[in-house]
Amino acid sequence: MKAIIVESNRNLVLADIPKPQLSQNDDVLVKVRYSGVCGSDLPRMFHNGAHNYPIILGHEFCGIIEKTGSHVHGLAPGDMVVCAPLLPCFDCEECRQGFYSLCKNYTFVGSRRQGANAEYIVVNEKNLVKIPKDSDPLFSSFIEPVTVGLHAIYLADGCHNKNVIILGAGTIGLLALQCAKALGAKSTTVIDINNDKLLLAKKLGANHTFNPQETDSAAIQNALNESRFNQLILETAGVPQTVTLALNIAGPRAQVLLVGTLHHDLHLNQKDFGLILRKELTITGSWMNYSKPWPGEEWLQASKLINEGNITLEPLIASINLPEQYLKEVYSLAGKPMNGKIILKFQA
Repeated sequence: MKAIIVESNRNLVLADIPKPQLSQNDDVLVKVRYSGVCGSDLPRMFHNGAHNYPIILGHEFCGIIEKTGSHVHGLAPGDMVVCAPLLPCFDCEECRQGFYSLCKNYTFVGSRRQGANAEYIVVNEKNLVKIPKDSDPLFSSFIEPVTVGLHAIYLADGCHNKNVIILGAGTIGLLALQCAKALGAKSTTVIDINNDKLLLAKKLGANHTFNPQETDSAAIQNALNESRFNQLILETAGVPQTVTLALNIAGPRAQVLLVGTLHHDLHLNQKDFGLILRKELTITGSWMNYSKPWPGEEWLQASKLINEGNITLEPLIASINLPEQYLKEVYSLAGKPMNGKIILKFQA
């Protein structure tokens, strides 16, 4: 079968390798249809970020079950599935509490073990979420990134009738925007330094957009004065400046959910730290996308939102590529962030 292998840092190749076989009774063989590039894949490709080389990446995928192990129940050949890539131990205290995202003994598809950038993949049955057979396999490959924003909203006890502010108009931020609108947010605001992304946010339904390079935090806060109470702020950009901005624009007793992963140190001065106290802000970290019962209501909700047409995905797709072109698209990034989702396609 064909597979995209990261043989070493900045060295990706298209190879023919043996088709994987079931080795455990709870294994499932899946024929991959679409596999998306996650922002977390880029360090593994370009910045020595892989746990080991060689590695097949890919954890945002949709496929069709071809074969199941003898102990697999609830899944059958022909079922359409998406991947919940975390496989927690289910035995540690965190897992027993249902805090699966916090398991210290986990493995992870496309990171700690081989992923779905290949025509076939074998995974544990617990890594798969069955979706309706009439689901669009391309759009369903977005279910995993959709659940990232949904998990943050879940941790905040929902967003119904809240004024939702999203910092960062990347894929995760724009998916979270659409989830918030579908789940009853009173208003939605998107903040980013890229005006093209802000224009897209407007088209996707944002009530307000701001570029902090053109409008300072005081002016943003003033513009949001009528929606300063009952705020849910999602920081999805993962840069120190937007974390600080979140504290500055937050209204009284706002909920601030930190979703983006920082790659540079965050330094809060005395004034900015004081805002947390003086505004009585609630700061919550959001890590991955799982809750109980496994893998969590986020996954079924994401599938439902996509299938019911509540999330527009076409504008978020940069390109859909067969393996040869996929390599060219990925290499063209040269380690820089994507401007839209790059998707690997295998023939049906």
